Amino acid sequence: MTKQISYTYPNKLKNQCSYSLISGDCIKNLKNIDNKSVHLILTDPPYNLGQFMHNRNTNLKKMRENQFAYAGWDNLPYNEWVKDMDMFFEESSRILIKGGSLLIFMSIIKVESIIALAEKNGFYYKTTGIWHKTNPMPRNMNLHFVNSTEAWIYFTIGTNTGTFNNDGKLIHDFFETSLTTQSEKRHGKHPTQKPIKLIDKLVGLLSNENDIVVDPFMGSGTTGVSCKKLKRKFIGIDQNKEYVEMAKKRIDEII
Repeated sequence: MTKQISYTYPNKLKNQCSYSLISGDCIKNLKNIDNKSVHLILTDPPYNLGQFMHNRNTNLKKMRENQFAYAGWDNLPYNEWVKDMDMFFEESSRILIKGGSLLIFMSIIKVESIIALAEKNGFYYKTTGIWHKTNPMPRNMNLHFVNSTEAWIYFTIGTNTGTFNNDGKLIHDFFETSLTTQSEKRHGKHPTQKPIKLIDKLVGLLSNENDIVVDPFMGSGTTGVSCKKLKRKFIGIDQNKEYVEMAKKRIDEII
């Protein structure tokens, strides 16, 4: 059994972000967060596509080694994934303040399932948006369309509005960036790492300075990096202690 590790940086300086990074089970550690204490949950959980791609006879051997369907960590049976996501939304609804927001990245084919689970647990569905990758991996480009998009789904809790720092400007539900740069991966690679430019935009829109932001599927810690840059407090959870250590290095280097 892997020993749980935790890193906490106290908020000793007025303008410095505090953070807590925890390795361990997402649901168990969410239960340790106080009721109605969190302003934003921004996260990128497993999409549950591993078995789906295996069943479609996708040629996984040609995929990069850490690709989610090849790595084996995204292979839960659908009913087990639904059960886990239901518990995630239950705990999320408990810890968010009234008017708090939740934004979750997800495969477009799972959007209906996610909305149903969220609404079951009291969330108000706002919209589904798209992240477009300007330089996607061109696998099988001569066989079909190149996969260049991922969906995200936005909810609020307790009200049908939440923090939205658009400064009166029109914000489309479509964000376009390149894939994560190599400089952002210098402390290690994560197969589904999101670019900091994208996460900065979402954290800035959906939270305010000194708000508490939680990422229960933290991965390489991009949400934590953004929170420190933008002066938010951050709680990150991931079951892989190597990713937690990677996240700590990335967050610590932000001045």
